[in-house]
Amino acid sequence: MVHPIVKDKFLLSQKSAPADRSDLPTAQDMVETIAAHAEECVGMAANMIGVLKRIIVFQDGNKYVVMLNPEVKWASPETYTIKEGCLCHEGAQDVTRHAAIEVEFQDLRMNKCRRKYDGITAEIIQHELDHLEGILV
Repeated sequence: MVHPIVKDKFLLSQKSAPADRSDLPTAQDMVETIAAHAEECVGMAANMIGVLKRIIVFQDGNKYVVMLNPEVKWASPETYTIKEGCLCHEGAQDVTRHAAIEVEFQDLRMNKCRRKYDGITAEIIQHELDHLEGILV
């Protein structure tokens, strides 16, 4: 089900709770919602559809990746500053991102996974992880 994008700063500024198996329908809704906004959105956190759970979805090449309870386990010392925007609000702001990260998460089968990302994909993941912490970028 495609959901509207939340723009309520109060809701978006709250930390998200851990996700579990009962949150899998939310993950599916997020995939459908990001696909509906494919021209303007490459990543989404659950709070963007009004659900305060630790779930992100992002575009990686031509597929969507869902992460439940993602956590950065390693970040490169190399950083850069870039201007980012978000569907949740107008404008953009400068943020500092790590060039590469390693993330531990659960997949849609609730299996633990660990993967390394760099470039734009690492940037997208870091943006969405900010959302899970209630940080608006």
